[in-house]
Amino acid sequence: MADSTQNGPMPGGAGGGAVQFLMANKLDTAMWISRLFTVYCSALFVLPLLGLHEAASFYQRALLANALTSALRLHQRLPHFQLSRAFLAQALLEDSCHYLLYSLIFVNSYPVTMSIFPVLLFSLLHAATYTKKVLDARSSNSLPFLRNLLEKLNANQQNILKFIACNEIFLMPATVFMLFSGQGSLLQPFIYYRFLTLRYSSRRNPYCRTLFTELRIVVEHLIMKPSCPVFIRRLCFSGISFISRLAPTVA
Repeated sequence: MADSTQNGPMPGGAGGGAVQFLMANKLDTAMWISRLFTVYCSALFVLPLLGLHEAASFYQRALLANALTSALRLHQRLPHFQLSRAFLAQALLEDSCHYLLYSLIFVNSYPVTMSIFPVLLFSLLHAATYTKKVLDARSSNSLPFLRNLLEKLNANQQNILKFIACNEIFLMPATVFMLFSGQGSLLQPFIYYRFLTLRYSSRRNPYCRTLFTELRIVVEHLIMKPSCPVFIRRLCFSGISFISRLAPTVA
């Protein structure tokens, strides 16, 4: 982009630079719009202001919008599609592919509030980053109130990513519970386990792997206390050993 676009408004008006920026980055703009729509639908599911029946439809819309965003991002990362094993292996390394799979896992399932938080928060973080770029293209000091909100969101990014990772982990036992309660399918826990292994091995986002380690340390600290019953200690050690065997090898 030209310096005039980045540093000040265009002659056509204060929003001229922002419009030019959006038009020059059509794919990023499309993902920005779909992420804002995801945030909107997710918020109306979490806060059912229009009724519980409408909330369920907003749940599906949020996941479909997230699937669209993930597909666009995956196309941006891997523009040349190939029907080959090597291309699939490369695609599975991308976080966008992980959340495309995530959306497909839950889009037709019973609405679970826990499952919408990763979609909502990832969309919010990415939309906030791009919104700041749009504001910078408009002018360097436009909408200071919105800029302050975006800065506060960015300052808490690490805590938000840890919260997302925590949701990803605890959704695994939730899918098993849904199966036994009649609200999930038989394949859902197995497919979700595959998603969780992909998140654990993620190159760009280590928070899932970090949270597993931190949870293990906390549990081991608690069960080693003298007040912990022996059978609970043995049960926890067996659970830790079982989960460790299921963890994929990370290069």
